[in-house]
Amino acid sequence: MDKEQAQRIVRETLENPFDKGRFTYFIKEFLNSIEDAPFSYKGNFIPDAYEQYISTFERIGKYTDGEHKIDILAVKLKKETSIDRARTMQRNFVAWYLNGSRGGDMKDAALVAFVSPDQDDWRFSLVKMDYRFIEGPNGKTKAKEEFTPARRWSFLVGKNEKSHTAQSKLVPIMADDERKPGLARLEEAFNI
Repeated sequence: MDKEQAQRIVRETLENPFDKGRFTYFIKEFLNSIEDAPFSYKGNFIPDAYEQYISTFERIGKYTDGEHKIDILAVKLKKETSIDRARTMQRNFVAWYLNGSRGGDMKDAALVAFVSPDQDDWRFSLVKMDYRFIEGPNGKTKAKEEFTPARRWSFLVGKNEKSHTAQSKLVPIMADDERKPGLARLEEAFNI
């Protein structure tokens, strides 16, 4: 794909209200391939800690760079203010999901569209699980989770936002049809 085509897709997706079909097309072009693996959770399937913030969430697909498992999610928020003010909750919700919420299958990261109720503005985020190993009191080594800060890994996008920064970071990945982007390359793109 040429650079102009990639810019057009990024602009059409990120400078408009959230549209699941347009977002799915964008993700497929951005990552070069995803496995369609949709499901949707709402109501009782949303943990109590998040039910006041999240109305539904769905997985659009799964992606692997050969080493890491990355899910693509769309999370619909209940309140307009949640898009700006509840980043910690958003990160913790996705961390809950990545930590094996679906049958214990752990994921390394997620590309997430956090969508406000009016859908005009939304947040496109990369949430990644980091593990470091620590020695416990009994001398055994165990993994300790660490989360990347949501503020460092998000673009605020939508009808009322311009996508210049997102274009400069995402277009080179999208224009590269030869390689599937690895998690490190995605981190670099979202690290603004």
